[in-house]
Amino acid sequence: MDRKECNLSLDELLKFDGVMAAGIYSPDGKLVDYKSNTDMPRDMAEMTAKFCGAVNLMFGALASAYTQLYKMNWIPQHNWMYSGGDWTVIISGTRGVFVESSKANLEQLLKGLGVC
Repeated sequence: MDRKECNLSLDELLKFDGVMAAGIYSPDGKLVDYKSNTDMPRDMAEMTAKFCGAVNLMFGALASAYTQLYKMNWIPQHNWMYSGGDWTVIISGTRGVFVESSKANLEQLLKGLGVC
C-alpha cells in the first residue's frame, strides 16, 4: 500500500477475523461512515471517531516536535494501534477497525491495513 492510507472498503475490512467494526472518520474526529458485525450503536462509533481524531492530533503534535527539535522525520503520520483488555483498535490514516483481540490474526490484519 506504499505507506498510504488504507483504501480497503468497510465491507473488506469486516471480513478479517476478529473485526467487529470498521469505520472512516474525518481528521477532526467526525464519523464519516461505519459498519459493524455486531450491534455497535452509532453513538459508540461517533465517540470512537472523536477519540481517533484526538489521538491523531496528539501524535501529530508529538511527531512535529520530534521532527523539529531532534531532526528526526516523523511526519506525515501513517498508522497507530492501541490494544488493551480484550480489544484492539488499528488505525491507518482516517480508516480503522475495532478488533476482538483473541479472535484476530493481528499480523494479517496489520498487513491488510498497510501497517507493515
